[in-house]
Amino acid sequence: MKPAHIGKKPVTDWAAHLVIRLVRPEERTRWRTLMAQHHYLGFRGMVGEALMYVACLDEEWVALLGWAAAAWMCRPRDQWIGWTRSQQWERLRFVTNNVRFLILPEVHIPHLASKTLALNTRRLSEDWRAVYGHPVVLAETFVDPARFAGTAYRAAGWLRLGETRGFARTKTGYVRHGHPKTLWVRPLEPQSPAQLAAPFLSPAWTGGALTMIDFDALNWAGPRGLRDRLKTLIDPRHRRGIRHSVDQILVLALGAVMAGQRTFVGMGDWIRDLRPEQRAVFGCPRWGETFKVPSEPTVRRLLQNLDADALDTVLNQWLTEEELRLGEVLARDGKSLRGSAHGARKRPVHLLSGLLHRTGQVVGPVDVDGKTNEIPQLKVLLDPLDIAGAIVTVDALHTQTETARYVVEDKHAHYVMEVKKNQPSLYEAIQTLDEDDFSDADRTIEKGHSRIETRRVRTSLVLTASLEWPHVRQVFRIDRHVTDLNGENPRDETAFGITDLDPNHADAQRIGTLVRGHWGIETR
Repeated sequence: MKPAHIGKKPVTDWAAHLVIRLVRPEERTRWRTLMAQHHYLGFRGMVGEALMYVACLDEEWVALLGWAAAAWMCRPRDQWIGWTRSQQWERLRFVTNNVRFLILPEVHIPHLASKTLALNTRRLSEDWRAVYGHPVVLAETFVDPARFAGTAYRAAGWLRLGETRGFARTKTGYVRHGHPKTLWVRPLEPQSPAQLAAPFLSPAWTGGALTMIDFDALNWAGPRGLRDRLKTLIDPRHRRGIRHSVDQILVLALGAVMAGQRTFVGMGDWIRDLRPEQRAVFGCPRWGETFKVPSEPTVRRLLQNLDADALDTVLNQWLTEEELRLGEVLARDGKSLRGSAHGARKRPVHLLSGLLHRTGQVVGPVDVDGKTNEIPQLKVLLDPLDIAGAIVTVDALHTQTETARYVVEDKHAHYVMEVKKNQPSLYEAIQTLDEDDFSDADRTIEKGHSRIETRRVRTSLVLTASLEWPHVRQVFRIDRHVTDLNGENPRDETAFGITDLDPNHADAQRIGTLVRGHWGIETR
């Protein structure tokens, strides 16, 4: 193998020092000039949403990459994804094209191209979300087979889908240029091709607070689905003139509400705009070449006359079981109801509830007589729920051996528990661990609520064999450094915890997410 060098300067251990970053505003002119001078296609600009990257070794530029809007039409890609034309129109913004890739002329480093591509695609989606408000989940590029074999893309994990037909898009349409290109693609998220062709757009891609229900994963019209459950409700309408069953109307109306609609007109518009494949998900009956759906007045009249309590019971039971079936995380939380300590009652009503991390949905509130009696009531809360495979997060009050054993052995679920001084031996054991006893940390920074919080999550397996605690697989430590927005008034906090999840199912990043989700419930 030829030695690595930049010009006449030899380079050693370059892979450990290679950095991929976005081009800074003051560097864009230099980036465009170098690309125009040295890329065989030259450079005039990039179409649509675009990002410029530079690969550096000790701040010295070694490679340039440009990402822009995906090709409007590409038969091999579209057939591979399997999306409809309307889905393509709506979701093409989640695909990006590597329109330019340049290793600078003086740089001669073996495998630099594939390493640069791999590092760039690893951060590309989050950078896109930060700049444009949405991620990209699929990368594509077109390689001229007369010049390149695509070796770097193959080595970086890209897939070769075939060749284009040799057309180029112009202002007046498409014209044949006679030079087919080889198409390569790289999924940036697991199952992203299937999600691009799914009936409903993934809520994680849009980031909307009111649309975080994964419509594609929920059981709407299958056995024990929502429509089956809605059939148990009494239809308040007169039989004469009924064209849509009560379960058909309600499953669509509830879908509209969970998608964020809050008015009858909005619900009617949402239902009317459903595409055929989306209507099929809700079990709408086929009528000729389409699927018939109820109108807004039909939805409004039914909802105005239906037993709201019965509907609420059916919906909450279904949604809770669906969320837990999909691996939702359940937080245990106790709250005293404000204003409930009046009249003959001297103490406020204290409720123990379960709350789903992602949606904040309340599950089975139980009235308890004071916070000290929450511990035995946790079993009352969880007994009727099928939480097999789910993760239960609890605060330090419920960090009890009986609780850990009950969650794992009786409910076949998992636990994440906070550890404080109410379990002194457990707390002291974790506190005495050395820095070397913990794995590599997951570090996050969040800015909001007039403060900047830096969190460092570390896990350890050192104590798991010696701790007398049921099913414990890991202990973890979370260090928080908090300042105001000006970097003043710093304070440090440390929290400890345990879990029965092994490192393959919950690394430091996952544990940090679970803990943040639990305490996020406190404010909801």
